[in-house]
Amino acid sequence: MLGVEAQMVIGQRMAMFMIGGSQARREARLMVTEKVKAAGEAAMTIATGGTSHKIVRSYRRKVQANHRRLGKG
Repeated sequence: MLGVEAQMVIGQRMAMFMIGGSQARREARLMVTEKVKAAGEAAMTIATGGTSHKIVRSYRRKVQANHRRLGKG
């Protein structure tokens, strides 16, 4: 499900980027910031003995939140 949900978020973002404007620029900055933060969290999870399942679950929650947020616009 993570793959399907991520594709939906990518589609929402691509549509926003095609339109452009300040909202698209803000979303692009947020997207990069979120990805760097998520990668750091994943590294910390692995370093402290966490599982890949825990990382995927965390990524999925973030993707679902982005889908909801982007769907409101």
